[in-house]
Amino acid sequence: MGTQAPAQLSQTDEEAERRWESMKDNDLDAEINAYRVSLRDASERLTAIGISPEWEGDQLTAGASDRGNDSGAADGEDDTEARTASVDDLHPSEWQVPPHCVPIHANVTTYDWQPLAQATQFDVVMMDPPWQLATANPTRGVALGYSQLTDQDIVNLPVPSLQSDGFLFVWVINAKYKFTLDLFDRWGYKLVDEIVWVKMTVNRRMAKSHGYYLQHAKEVCLVGKKGSDPPGTKRCVGSDIIYSERRGQSQKPEEIYQLIEELVPNGKYLEIFGRKNNLHNYWVTVGNEVTGTGLPTEDEAALKANKTIPGAVYGARN
Repeated sequence: MGTQAPAQLSQTDEEAERRWESMKDNDLDAEINAYRVSLRDASERLTAIGISPEWEGDQLTAGASDRGNDSGAADGEDDTEARTASVDDLHPSEWQVPPHCVPIHANVTTYDWQPLAQATQFDVVMMDPPWQLATANPTRGVALGYSQLTDQDIVNLPVPSLQSDGFLFVWVINAKYKFTLDLFDRWGYKLVDEIVWVKMTVNRRMAKSHGYYLQHAKEVCLVGKKGSDPPGTKRCVGSDIIYSERRGQSQKPEEIYQLIEELVPNGKYLEIFGRKNNLHNYWVTVGNEVTGTGLPTEDEAALKANKTIPGAVYGARN
């Protein structure tokens, strides 16, 4: 833990703002990362001597430790390696909704998609379905912080009505490869590419996680296309391999959004199953956690009346 505190920690707010305004984007990103590493280093040092670091406003303070290890890291994982910065880690005062995003707080299985489909046809649709897993405890110590959907619920999504021509990006797990390929056929899409996200730690090592036979350090996104290329589509852009730090739960790397926007500049973009940490400028994001403040009103009512959320399951087989 020999990380040195960056110089900006000793600056006044005005000095820091003037410095940040003059910096290039890449240099500013590097400085922000150094600041986060320093905060984590300070947190680790405090924890090591039995003091629990806490936030007061935007300052890291220290309080007596009475919570033990509540970091949420998976069993057997080194939390100092695995945890990386995400929107969920920020104090509420530090996080703002992107000014030009369009969040729709709704349960995707009960949402009325027809008005949206009539209002616009999307050039790119991306989704990270909460795939239903085979057992009620499939991750051996890794807690799932969300409900899952059956395959039939995903089949029933009206994705074909949202695109006349365009690309569909679907994040898949190993058990759902064949299902997703069959889904492409059913919906009228042709597989045209795949993207592999290699998950990294802040120290640029592979962020290995749970797996049945082998530990997993990647996620795969299958890319389908329907009809013609959207207007302005570019070819031979980016890369089909992304090396990027693991982030918050279900949060995908920034590079996937950059890649899509490079592939179809100035396009119409839709993300399904998005959370608050997925919101991006010029994207429509639909999901029951886009606000970060709880479930949609209709889901809250269903949960209170029926003790379940429409479409939600927890581990039972299809």
